[in-house]
Amino acid sequence: MIWLKDMGFWCHDMLLDYLKSAFVTLLVTIDPPGLAPIFIGLTLGMAPSQKREVAMRAVIIAFAIMALFGFAGDIVMKALGISLPAFRIAGGLLLFWISFEMVFELRARRKSNIAEEAVTIDQIRNVAAFPLAIPLMAGPGAITATILLAGRASGDWWMLSGLMLVIAGIMAITYVCFRLSEQISRLLGTTGNIVLTRLLGVILAALAVQFVIDGVLNIGK
Repeated sequence: MIWLKDMGFWCHDMLLDYLKSAFVTLLVTIDPPGLAPIFIGLTLGMAPSQKREVAMRAVIIAFAIMALFGFAGDIVMKALGISLPAFRIAGGLLLFWISFEMVFELRARRKSNIAEEAVTIDQIRNVAAFPLAIPLMAGPGAITATILLAGRASGDWWMLSGLMLVIAGIMAITYVCFRLSEQISRLLGTTGNIVLTRLLGVILAALAVQFVIDGVLNIGK
């Protein structure tokens, strides 16, 4: 009985250590506070209700993708014949185009051409899915981390369930950061938002290039 009790404590401590490791790893990888300013730039010109919808859709899509890779990451990647380096390179190239639009105000010009029209449901869905959910939230780094953490669970359903709860918690934190971005946007004003969008475009470009570099360096590994 004493041996069983000690075994139970050991399993409990191991689960707690695993959950702590998963939480810290995914929190640092996804970086919810760092995504808030990017959310401002991507949803510039949208009404508060539309921003809320974008935020909610983005976290739901990102959670679904990460949960999928948590349960069947290796199987999905192998079935599609996609390597993680290729995923990094593709995500980087797509992200670079978004940053290019932000820096040179192509997004703002396109929006000004339809200024009299309401933002459509399709636009809201598109921004939520790309680039917010993919690759900014459920990007190569987060997917890789999820696959590795799921591998550490070794099929233990308690650990896998805990991993899903951790991912859900990170998504909830990200949603809160997105919601707070509205207050930040109001404080910055029109000029501040324009300057911030340009600056974030440059940062996004650097992040996109880093994705491509990491992908190239890891080819064949």
